[in-house]
Order: sequence, then structure tokens, then C-alpha cells
Amino acid sequence: MFSKACQYGIKASVFIASQSAIGNRVSLKEIAAGINSPEAFTAKILHQLAKNNILQSLKGPTGGFEIPEGKAETIKLSDIVSAIDGDSIYMGCALGFDHCDALQPCPMHDKFVDIRDNLRQMLETTSLHELANGVDVGLSFLKR
Repeated sequence: MFSKACQYGIKASVFIASQSAIGNRVSLKEIAAGINSPEAFTAKILHQLAKNNILQSLKGPTGGFEIPEGKAETIKLSDIVSAIDGDSIYMGCALGFDHCDALQPCPMHDKFVDIRDNLRQMLETTSLHELANGVDVGLSFLKR
């Protein structure tokens, strides 16, 4: 459903939010290890997230990545998805047709529209804080 970059972006954001909540700034190496992702690929994703003001990147000996206090509550999953994958997830055809709408629907169009609407609703109402909290209390995990 999400691109691999978007999957890593969500995991990295949750990891950083979780660490930021306890006052830790984390390095690229810590993030990549914490979410079991390739370091170089993770660096590109983190750059994109910082460019879109999802997280902050600080340079220097005490540098790293963080999400400022209180900001995780306002960051929605839709912000992360949009920063990495754009809004194509809300418009794509279930069968991959270039053009699919109510006037010329594919066989799955009517059912898939509801799924996309529900996905949009979930992404726009789920905060980064909510997901990080699930990880913090052991209800969810970032790697297996």
C-alpha cells in the first residue's frame, strides 16, 4: 500500500517521536538500527522529512534527529505520507489503470473508493504521538 520509503519514513518518525518524548536526540545509525532499515536509504528519507518540517535535524557533535516537544501530537500520518509519497495513494486505481473514475470505472472502482476514503480518514486522524505511545508502552513494535 505504501512505498518502501514511506514505510521506513513512518517507522523512523515513530522511533524519533518515541525517543524525543524522553528527551533523546537520535543519530542516523540509531534510527536505522531501531527500525531495521538500510542507513543510506534512511538518510534520504530523513532528509525529506526534515525538509517537510516533520522532524528537526541538528548537526554537530550533539546533533541528530528530534521532534520538538508537543509537535508529535500535531503531526498526522497523512503529513508523513504526503511528504514522501505525495497524494497518489488517494487517487490510484485498484487495478492500476491510468484513468479510472465514476464515469469509466474499473470493476473494483466503487468498492475501492470506500477503502481509499477510509484510509484517508485514518491517516488524517492518527497522530505520530498516538503511534509512538503504542510503542512506548509495548503495544506495538517497530521491528521484528
